[in-house]
Amino acid sequence: MPKMVVDGAKLRCSMGSLPSILVVTDDSPLSSDDKPVATVKDHVPKRHLITFGMCRSQSNPQVASATAAALGVPTPQPCIPSTNEDWTPGAPMAVSNDVNILTSDSTCKCDWSGVIDILDPNNDTEIVL
Repeated sequence: MPKMVVDGAKLRCSMGSLPSILVVTDDSPLSSDDKPVATVKDHVPKRHLITFGMCRSQSNPQVASATAAALGVPTPQPCIPSTNEDWTPGAPMAVSNDVNILTSDSTCKCDWSGVIDILDPNNDTEIVL
């Protein structure tokens, strides 16, 4: 069963070089073990999603430009996530204003062709589906 995701969950991007941490703000509608619970809307770069180290995706304009300047040698650049879509699938129940809880089986797509997944939800509470 998927688990509820909370502040401090460990994340990974398929195009990044390092794992990262999910930041859930204190204005979350729920908490679990005194940690704010994430929702599917918690995907804003530089607010919820911090860098994943170096990005290696040629879909990222900075990586494509650096690779071209290096005469085609793949040249990763600092990761700045670009996520414009909610996490999916999330829990089937909404917590407030039709916003669903983020679950450990959810993923989020980066505009630079990366897929972000949850390595550790930082919580043991299972979601009953």
